[in-house]
Amino acid sequence: MDTGSLAKADFEQLSEFRYQLRRFLRFSEDICRSEGVTPLQYLLLLHIRGYAGRDWATVGELADRLQAQHHGVVALVSRCESLGWVERRPGRDDRRVVEIHLTPAGEARVGRLAHAHRNELATMGDGFAVPRPNPD
Repeated sequence: MDTGSLAKADFEQLSEFRYQLRRFLRFSEDICRSEGVTPLQYLLLLHIRGYAGRDWATVGELADRLQAQHHGVVALVSRCESLGWVERRPGRDDRRVVEIHLTPAGEARVGRLAHAHRNELATMGDGFAVPRPNPD
């Protein structure tokens, strides 16, 4: 890799981005643990709730979103299922597919945590600005 093509300002920008990212991740780790949730459990719940176009996801889709191995996500889903946050359901169109859904308890938990995360992002400035929904 040729580092000669990057200016000092490029390194400063990358450094600042990584600093702000780490600050946010530390906040996330702390707020999750204060709610009795591991950061990975929160991400699982968030990715189920936030899956585009529907209110559930498959283990394979969650593994991709989490950038994790399939068998690790199966174990994570099982732990969250035993806590009452998710449930497995047979696929509506294809019975071979297993849909992972949030339970009401999972919905409540991820809602509280997502709200806190969104508020934190709002305080971090333009580098992490999240568009606010339009009030209708």
